[in-house]
Amino acid sequence: MKPLAMVGRWVLPSAGIVFGLTALTVGLLNTAAIAPVKAQETLSRVLTVTGEGSESIPATLARVQLGVTAQGEDAETVQQEIARRSSAVIELLRSQPIDKLQTTGIRLNPRYNYDGSRPRIVGYTGSNTVSFQISTDEVGTLLDDAIATGANEISSVSFVAADEALDSARDTALQEATADAQAQADVVLRSLNLSSQEIVSIQVNNAIPPTPIPYAARARQLETAAAVSTPVEGGAQTVNARVTLQIRYRESAV
Repeated sequence: MKPLAMVGRWVLPSAGIVFGLTALTVGLLNTAAIAPVKAQETLSRVLTVTGEGSESIPATLARVQLGVTAQGEDAETVQQEIARRSSAVIELLRSQPIDKLQTTGIRLNPRYNYDGSRPRIVGYTGSNTVSFQISTDEVGTLLDDAIATGANEISSVSFVAADEALDSARDTALQEATADAQAQADVVLRSLNLSSQEIVSIQVNNAIPPTPIPYAARARQLETAAAVSTPVEGGAQTVNARVTLQIRYRESAV
């Protein structure tokens, strides 16, 4: 006769209790072991692809920084000369179809002679610099006119596309990058007899506006007006974009 186990008011075979608990424990362990495997399998079935796109647009605007420099024996004389010539240049600029005109620098510094035991002031150097933006088609003529009016220093000239054109180019580059990423994924999955289920992640590397194109004759100082009109070519800018997709996939049905 099998030994009996007393539980409260019930009398049960002890072997049955052990068997039931063992089966329950094994079942729980099996379920717990299967769950992480399925989760890991789901996470591992993700393809990551990165697409690239680019769009070139003409640089139709010139950003110019020019000014007046002068030297003299005393500060007042130098400052008055700069003010006189700068006023004439600014008056010319205001009569032209330019944008974003602003003063970018005013400078007045002593010049020293270092011969002898102590340096001594022998004169002053000053400048007044302005910046503005104008169409590339008109910048060459304006530079010549500004020099003839009194400007004798061109600090920098660079070329950029209009804001509206940059926005449009960015959108086009992003569309191309997205299509490129999707095409790459389709080729890979089709080659492995797999099919995409859904896009689980999208990462967009922002299409950054390109760096302005510098003018070849940058930072040159001019004392006299040019004999002929200054030729200017704006060139083109390229907007680049990247898009990364993570796509969950499965085996294709046979």
